[in-house]
Amino acid sequence: MSWERIIYADDDTESVKKLVRLRLPSILVGLFLGVVLAVVFSRFEQVLSRDIRVAFFVPFVIYMADAVGTQTQNIFARDLKSRRAHFKKYLVKETGVGMILGFISGTVSGIAALIWFQDPTLMLVVGTSMFLAVSTAPHVALIVTELLQLEHLDPAVGAGPIATVIQDTLSVLIYGIIASIVLLG
Repeated sequence: MSWERIIYADDDTESVKKLVRLRLPSILVGLFLGVVLAVVFSRFEQVLSRDIRVAFFVPFVIYMADAVGTQTQNIFARDLKSRRAHFKKYLVKETGVGMILGFISGTVSGIAALIWFQDPTLMLVVGTSMFLAVSTAPHVALIVTELLQLEHLDPAVGAGPIATVIQDTLSVLIYGIIASIVLLG
């Protein structure tokens, strides 16, 4: 791999024009995928109208998955630049990290939903969705970051916006599907 061919965004040395040119493509992809996210979210209108409390946890599930994915993406991108990253090793380790963090987040959020609403069904929806969304987040972050690196694009510029909107969409899909299965039968 030719590391020298990658143009890294550097706020210290690059002009505003060049920084915008480097960042704009991933932002435009994010805008497009954001529209896809809105369409995906709209598909769960039936479950939301059945139990509005489901909507209360959407931002929470999305945020937690994004937080875990962002951690993975930042560490992997930093190690890519220093040439210390090995995708397969990261994939194995981050699978374990994601599952452990997913289990903890799912358990805590499920208990919070139970305490707040005294509803074991809602606890199941929130806890299971949180577990799955957080568990998948490292994979999305790693794959997007690696693909950008392989395309000789600065992963620090593109991976965040693209991985975030992909993970947001995936989190909404997971949450909507789990809520639909559990609440709508």
